[in-house]
Formats: sequence, C-alpha cells, structure tokens
Amino acid sequence: MKELVLASHNPGKLKELQAMLGAQVKLRSIAEFSQVEPEETGLSFIENAILKARHAAEVSGLPALADDSGLAVDYLGGAPGIYSARFAADEGAKGDAANNAKLLRVLEGVPEAERGAQFVCVLALMRHPTDPLPLVCEGLWQGRILSQAQGQHGFGYDPLFWLEEHQCSSAELAPELKNQHSHRALAMRLLKQRLGL
Repeated sequence: MKELVLASHNPGKLKELQAMLGAQVKLRSIAEFSQVEPEETGLSFIENAILKARHAAEVSGLPALADDSGLAVDYLGGAPGIYSARFAADEGAKGDAANNAKLLRVLEGVPEAERGAQFVCVLALMRHPTDPLPLVCEGLWQGRILSQAQGQHGFGYDPLFWLEEHQCSSAELAPELKNQHSHRALAMRLLKQRLGL
C-alpha cells in the first residue's frame, strides 16, 4: 500500500498524519477527488471513522484512511464525544473558543478528582469501499479538565487538557512531543504495526 487517501479536508491533519506515517506511504487529501463530506450519522467514533473511510475509498478508488477523534469527559458520561467539534452548536455558537467556554461552564464546581477525561482517536483503514474487514486502531490519551485555559499550542480542547505525566496542558506541550504522545500518535503507532511499517 504505497498510496492512501485521507478522508479529511483539513491540511493540518494531512500534514500531521503524513509525518507520523513516514515516507513509505504517500497520503493524499480527499479534496483532490471530492469536496463532499459524508454525513456523520454514526453514534460512535468507530462508526463515523468507517463511514468517512468508505466514502473516501468510493470517490478516490484508493485505499482510504479516516480519523474520528474527540474528547470524552468522565463526569459527562463521555460527552462531548463524537460531538466534540460542535459541542456548543446547541447554543448557536461554533468554534474552539465556544466549545471550551461551554465545557468550563458545564464542569463549573466539579471537584478536580472528578474531572478525568481522555482524548480519543479512532483510525479506520479500508482497502476498498466494500472492505468487510477494515483495520480499526484506537488511541486514548488520559488527562483531566482544567478550570481555566493554559498554553498557546495545539487546537480544540488542548488548552483545557491537563497531562499529569508532563505537568502541563496539551497546549503547553511542544508540537513534536505532542505528535509522539497524543491519542492520534498512539492510534497511528498501532496502525503502522498492523501494516508492518
């Protein structure tokens, strides 16, 4: 498998995953083949990753890799979960700042010991659109939710995600360190093992 299509229009994600995959596999953007994004109708990270990979394989004719990721907060029963990118949408707001503000609000007054969370990444690789056995690899990055934002790096919930082992937030971690330890890095390591890369 020398070439894969990535089921994402996000150039940052393409660059990050290409760096993790290495030079043996060329990752191409779905944007080269289609501007249509499939509707994420799944109720889990796994279902949505497979939906996206299947669509990318259909429109490109290439094996396809999809990533579905987000934040699961223990106190909230795993929310925002698959809705992480649009957590504040029910309040008519969107974007990282709105999502972070809502998370801080719903966790207000919750003691530190109950603020456990994990970043979740599921990678799904489909060799063709009707692949009955997609490769599915999961990465979980454990942390807890701070009561205020810290740090300038990263995106999404990174400024609120405290990493005990590094004694800093994900947004204070150097990007090269994040790319070695993150949920996406853990899932990619597993995928590379399974592909023999």
